[in-house]
Amino acid sequence: MIGIFDSGVGGLTVVREVLKQLPNQPIIYFGDTARTPYGNKGPKTIIRYSQENTDFLLSKGASVIVIGCNTASAVAVEALREKHPDVPILEVITPAVSRAVAVTKNKKIGVIGTRATIASQIYTKKIQEIDSSIKVFSAACPLFVPLVEENWLTRPETKMIARRYLTDFKNVGIDTLILGCTHYPLLKEVISAKIGKRVVLVDSAEEVVKEITNYELRITNKEGDSKFYFSDLTEQVGKISARWLGGKVDLEETNFETK
Repeated sequence: MIGIFDSGVGGLTVVREVLKQLPNQPIIYFGDTARTPYGNKGPKTIIRYSQENTDFLLSKGASVIVIGCNTASAVAVEALREKHPDVPILEVITPAVSRAVAVTKNKKIGVIGTRATIASQIYTKKIQEIDSSIKVFSAACPLFVPLVEENWLTRPETKMIARRYLTDFKNVGIDTLILGCTHYPLLKEVISAKIGKRVVLVDSAEEVVKEITNYELRITNKEGDSKFYFSDLTEQVGKISARWLGGKVDLEETNFETK
């Protein structure tokens, strides 16, 4: 089974892609809505949360772990792989970088993400490891995650904030923008409208599912239903889950300890 965790509802964008590309594979999802967002927390805390989330998914039968959170991918992936050397642990950053490098024409790539992701400079490092001539422009967008968690996807305030965040990218003329947080595809229409239709948006959720297929032998058990757990199950979580997954799904508030 495929285990996916995120700091909240953003990882459902990964779930949606798995359901689209691997429709027969059961999924175990954990959204840490009680402790979201991760992007304004320190590395030690992010690693601890990520280890707890991974242990929970493995206890539920996951055989492949997908870190559906850019912040955790940037900060915690090596610690998780060291703790679980026999478990495939995939992150969302590397596939997005590969895609962005492949599609850019003017070698100007923008990256938006949480403060922790941007501060890590992981996208810049990985992009320039592939092609050092590419210019990378990054910006933290800390308000996007709470806006998504509140389901304020098309509110005027959200559009105003998006315009403010993205103005500098328009000024430098990027042709590719990495959505460096799995919450951000929920704002794809607003982001595209503000950055310009000619800019290619790279969705890390779409790209990481291509990586999952490399572990097909690990996930061929097709018995059982997908399970969706949240550390704090609210009405908004239910609304976003139904909207993003195309209908009502059974959600469960886990007694997984989140201190």
